[in-house]
Amino acid sequence: MTASRLIFAFAAFAAATGCDAIVADPGRPDSALEFPQPDREVPDVVSNQFSNEDARDERGEAREVMEIADIAEGMTVADIGAGEGYYTVRLAERVGDAGRVLAQDIDREALERLGRRVERERLENISIKQGEADDPRLPDDSFDRVFLVHMYHEVTEPYAFLWRMWPSLASGGQIIVVDTNRPTANHGMPPELLFCEFRSIGYRLIEFVEKPELKSYVARFERGDARVEPGRIRTCSDD
Repeated sequence: MTASRLIFAFAAFAAATGCDAIVADPGRPDSALEFPQPDREVPDVVSNQFSNEDARDERGEAREVMEIADIAEGMTVADIGAGEGYYTVRLAERVGDAGRVLAQDIDREALERLGRRVERERLENISIKQGEADDPRLPDDSFDRVFLVHMYHEVTEPYAFLWRMWPSLASGGQIIVVDTNRPTANHGMPPELLFCEFRSIGYRLIEFVEKPELKSYVARFERGDARVEPGRIRTCSDD
């Protein structure tokens, strides 16, 4: 049977039996197809290279966010979208030798640069891991806090991403989101849209703090009673 006849025969069989064949979307990973796509613009990832760490420290950015997040010595923390490691190295200092920080990013080159920085600064409580657009690839029952700093609006598969993050939280664990209240197309995340997307998975908002001096807000989430199954997730709209 020729290839064209084989394709025709399969299509006829599917139509006759009422089967709904899953058609791969070339723009999405196969592992995300059971989840809805976001009904909002997702901007391109901006450069992970930062040259303004001193300016951020002058504003007290990391210190204030870590205070809001109740970061304490001995905690285990994940820094997702770690980039050059602005938060990673400061979290490592805050949690101390008894704590651990996992730095994750989807950008291999950024992780290589961060790895060199970790070696140069001899930060032995940091480990590095590459993630995926639809899966942070975090170990289960591991983290007291998961940080998403100015990166969540760039996640192309937010529903799959948040769903697969759920098991990584330890008992009492929280997700800390730092972002800017502006349209996603302008590299921000309107708070109500953020709340809706987290709620659609089953997370619960426990605190929201506006920080005008940082031109940002901080939102804290915890797991709710149950994680929503992928087929029952309701898509949020930025309208």
